[in-house]
Amino acid sequence: MVTHYDIFNGDADGICALHQLRRQSPVPDAILITGVKRDIALLASLQEVTNSSLTVLDLSFENNRPFVETILDHRGNRVLYLDHHFSGPIPQWPELTTHINPAADICTSLIVNSLLQGRFWQWAVVGAFGDNLHDAARQLAGPMALSEPRIEQLLELGELMNYNGYGESLADLLIHPADLYRAIIPFADPFDFIATAPELTILRQGFHQDMEMALQQPVINPGNRNRIFHFPDAPWARRISGVFANQKAREKKEAAHALITTNADATLRISVRAPLTDRKNADTLCRAFPSGGGRAAAAGINRLPAPMLDDFIAAFQASFADHS
Repeated sequence: MVTHYDIFNGDADGICALHQLRRQSPVPDAILITGVKRDIALLASLQEVTNSSLTVLDLSFENNRPFVETILDHRGNRVLYLDHHFSGPIPQWPELTTHINPAADICTSLIVNSLLQGRFWQWAVVGAFGDNLHDAARQLAGPMALSEPRIEQLLELGELMNYNGYGESLADLLIHPADLYRAIIPFADPFDFIATAPELTILRQGFHQDMEMALQQPVINPGNRNRIFHFPDAPWARRISGVFANQKAREKKEAAHALITTNADATLRISVRAPLTDRKNADTLCRAFPSGGGRAAAAGINRLPAPMLDDFIAAFQASFADHS
């Protein structure tokens, strides 16, 4: 008997990508493996599986490469991998199927939408909005003649689902990502979820409280076009960090943004957003530092040693020098 695992990023893109896929091809007994948004090496926990089918969504192949190779070394395992982050070389295994596109205007939900020929496009729009791909989300929604208020509802849902994925650990999150995914399973139409889900009320209230705190934090490099913010070691700061960085990026599209959040162990978690007018270099910058990774438009560093902060800031400004 084959055991099936669904392994997915705990943010809006990972959840919406999986939801589309399982609306098309249900696997009711799948074992769910997920975590906070930055917990991307999720395949590390599956090194001993055999005779299993694994579907992986919205997780960097580069970070999971050794785990994938170990899993495929075991008899009877098959892996389907869908993602939009930098992958590096992809090994050729007959048991490995990949759909990986690191283009700056693509997310995993949009990849799945293409594979399914738009069957659940509304959920792809939610995932794209959650990943701060507002132009791509609106481009997909445009031909469907949605009113602006309806589009705004999908935008809010995407941002709230994305907000729920940020934290140093699951204890920071308002709702476990697996529970949020389970909550949307019955809904082919996201507007039905929006109209009835108590989870949305929980996320909306938490979001507004956390954003109120975030907006009180000053920029730490006044006078530069590129903006840097520094948040304290607090659950609200970790929860709101990604959505706050996205909001600031949309406010000032020609500027690059960095949000630094202090971790409990005094290391620094950093979120980087390339200018929306030139979505590149964020991943290259972050991969140059320990625990860094991501994609061209948006990337991050999980645990930067505090003594390296000045080096990071210098590299950040140099990477986006045309915009500073």
